[in-house]
Amino acid sequence: MARPTGWPALFLKAFKLSRNAMVLLDEERRYVEVNAAFLELLGVRRSALIGQPVYERVVDGPMMSRSEWRMTIDQDDFSGVTQLIRADGGTVTVQFAGHPETATGRRLVLFVCLSTARSGRRLPSDGDTNEPLSEREREIVHLIGQGSTGPEIAKELQISHNTVRTHAYNAMTKTGARSRAHLVAKALGEGLAAA
Repeated sequence: MARPTGWPALFLKAFKLSRNAMVLLDEERRYVEVNAAFLELLGVRRSALIGQPVYERVVDGPMMSRSEWRMTIDQDDFSGVTQLIRADGGTVTVQFAGHPETATGRRLVLFVCLSTARSGRRLPSDGDTNEPLSEREREIVHLIGQGSTGPEIAKELQISHNTVRTHAYNAMTKTGARSRAHLVAKALGEGLAAA
């Protein structure tokens, strides 16, 4: 097998050397590649993960159904919070960002762990802030609930896509939502989204 060059080589090097735990999944949610930081986080060997479904290490199984997963990876980016099972039986709460991409003819999803908290500890501001959603956050949650993508929301509100992501992330943090779908469900159930 030829060694990658150019951008693929640069990405692979950054992936492997990153201090942030990172994972590449395929469309079926199976591990394609993991970096050393992720292996350390879970206390497992690479061979125990590659080819296995990621949800086998998620507390209480998959965070979303197969159809919800398909809709999620059709987005440019997404984020969430989940609990993973460590090799020692403990858990770690992970706040992650995901980015789907087609590479070498395959649809892959890059997950980056943004922050973590071991068994029983909490992520910084993991939904217990009692802070209300801002008007802009409510507006963005409403648009997400209508099926708008991040770029569509950015265009409609005349803000950057990164700003949309930040508001969505802040709303997820304030409500303790694990995904954008969970955020919309919580916002609707609690009357938090703008009409």
